[in-house]
Amino acid sequence: MVLPVNLDMDVLRSFAVGIDLGSFAKAASRLGRSPSAISLQLRKLEDQVGQQLVQKHGRGLVLTEAGEMMLGYARRLLDLNDAAVSALGSPALTGSVRIGLPQDFAETWLPETLGRFARLHPGVRIDAHVDRNAILRPCLEAGELDLALLWDEDGVERDGTVIGTLPMAWIGPRHGIVQSADRPLPLILFGSPCIFRHAALEALDAACIPWRISFSSPGLAGLWAAVSAGLGLTVRTPHGLPVSLEALDPLNAGLPPLPSLSLRLLTAPAVKNPAVERLASLLREVLTDTIDVKNHQITA
Repeated sequence: MVLPVNLDMDVLRSFAVGIDLGSFAKAASRLGRSPSAISLQLRKLEDQVGQQLVQKHGRGLVLTEAGEMMLGYARRLLDLNDAAVSALGSPALTGSVRIGLPQDFAETWLPETLGRFARLHPGVRIDAHVDRNAILRPCLEAGELDLALLWDEDGVERDGTVIGTLPMAWIGPRHGIVQSADRPLPLILFGSPCIFRHAALEALDAACIPWRISFSSPGLAGLWAAVSAGLGLTVRTPHGLPVSLEALDPLNAGLPPLPSLSLRLLTAPAVKNPAVERLASLLREVLTDTIDVKNHQITA
């Protein structure tokens, strides 16, 4: 009788964290292990499954087809492990968390992260409010939200925790737009007040580039659709762009450079809810990793 192979949970965690961070060296630091120990764990996992999971690509590593399959299983196994430990190892969290986030993240990491939190803490109700800074900030100040992820306007915010910094970018369709040099640049933007709108218009005015608003939308999906259709350019961060769009090189496109923008996680005053603190910790971890990972390559 052939005994089944029992995968080591610590090894699976090192593998998954290394992929998520884009670096097994960073995984070693995060998990309190040496880089050589992480390398041994990766080789052990490959020996156990009998497949190569990562391979060299340029100066980094990329997942093989078997590695992609293994990553899916590893994440599910780790979720089950963490849910069991959370349910049995400490009093279950209860209550509710009201969180506000920018639209930029609503269709990327947000659903998966909130789903992970819900599986770990099924007794906590999560109410997510996805909107613009101009809407979310007053809601947080009025006590209508427990947590809010906000763009740091003009760097004047002093509360909360800075999660990371993302560059603003000119965004256009991959097929380009039809634009005559003697006509104002068509822009697709949110209405005022909007940090990205202000940065775009200020940069164009400083560069003496004429512009016009060709399309305005209260939602990010509307902006993406209009840009994809070739109605003009917009300004956002390059995070989570639809495949039909791309961030433009300002120099090649004849456009002015744009500033970077920080993300800050804020908690409503006087909130002492353990569920809020737990979700805030998870958001800090996921967002820091998301902003830090570049080019979807894994380094040793």
